Amino acid sequence: MDYTNRAIENELSGKAVPTYKAADFAKMIAETKPDTVIVTSIDRTHHQYIIAAPEAGCDVITEKPMTTDPEKCRAILDAVERTGRSVRVTFNYRYAPHNSALRELIAEGAIGTPTSVHFEWLLDTRHGADYFRRWHRDKRNSGGLMVHKSTHHFDLVNFWLGSQPDTVFAMGDLKFYGRANAEDRGCSPPIPAPLASEAAKDDPFAIDLTANPVQKGLYWDGEKEDGYQRDQNVFGDGISIEDTMNVMVRYRNKAVMTYSLHAYAPREGFNVAINGTGGRLELMVRETSYINAGSTSTAEGAAKGVDLYHFPLHGEARVIPIKHAKGGHGGGDNIMLEEIFGNATPKPGYGANHRDGALSILTGIAANQSFATGLPVDVRKLVRF
Repeated sequence: MDYTNRAIENELSGKAVPTYKAADFAKMIAETKPDTVIVTSIDRTHHQYIIAAPEAGCDVITEKPMTTDPEKCRAILDAVERTGRSVRVTFNYRYAPHNSALRELIAEGAIGTPTSVHFEWLLDTRHGADYFRRWHRDKRNSGGLMVHKSTHHFDLVNFWLGSQPDTVFAMGDLKFYGRANAEDRGCSPPIPAPLASEAAKDDPFAIDLTANPVQKGLYWDGEKEDGYQRDQNVFGDGISIEDTMNVMVRYRNKAVMTYSLHAYAPREGFNVAINGTGGRLELMVRETSYINAGSTSTAEGAAKGVDLYHFPLHGEARVIPIKHAKGGHGGGDNIMLEEIFGNATPKPGYGANHRDGALSILTGIAANQSFATGLPVDVRKLVRF
């Protein structure tokens, strides 16, 4: 295929971008005759392959987010309905034992009827900064962190509550990264673009792409071929996504969530509290930080520490024991991969389909609209099911 992530990334430097050719994709499908197509292209192009694969008689496994705007989402839903093929979205966080435990406790009635959720996600200045170096920094490519990253988190809340979003109101800004913020803090000119040099060794925002064989092969060596710069300046120009976001969501079951995403925190992990008519659940998770393609390890976002508490409305609080699971995304990666590609028996309700993929991104898409307008957004008007 001539429509690659790197080709689209080159838009950031004004380079010409080859166009997607449906005929090429159809030819490849006809020659290889796959049962399933796995989609891992740049976010805004997911829909092209997710739609073309069912049209060619294939099922789909796609990374998150399923797509980035309502029109593409509607087109995917229509393609699934028209062809009868399946689309699976790989929401690995569902399978992390602590997230599974939270869902099961709610389903068992541990807190009665859920009424409110407070959810805080922290990206540290290693992991968080990486979104501002790469193609994600252009909102046209990623939908911003509300779509690219928070789709994980919005899916978890849908998954925990067994509901879907109704109304979204949000505020978001670029408060830390970018040229203007650096200059406001007295960094003028802005911190230089990270380079593989002695000067970058003391810069916590610099990455040396030559120090890691994976990054060197994927990016440093390829830069002379297509001009794409993997280590762009997080304190430079060209950033159109937010780094500080706060969201309120009302769900169809009348529960309400307050959510925040902070992309320059001193630690990596998340805190969530769910209140109900019969008590409260609190989950605190500390995760390992990482830089994309920064190692050969599969433990990106592994759980370093987990605390889960149950506070009944009347009675003693208790600690819920969680069995540690190795691997990335809180241990969910290995469990999900064994279910999809191995011999594990699927857990009912855990595999996410096209509908789940749509409901997760629609919260983020609505949040982006609310950022722009300052008004609440009715999710049901974005894409009707």
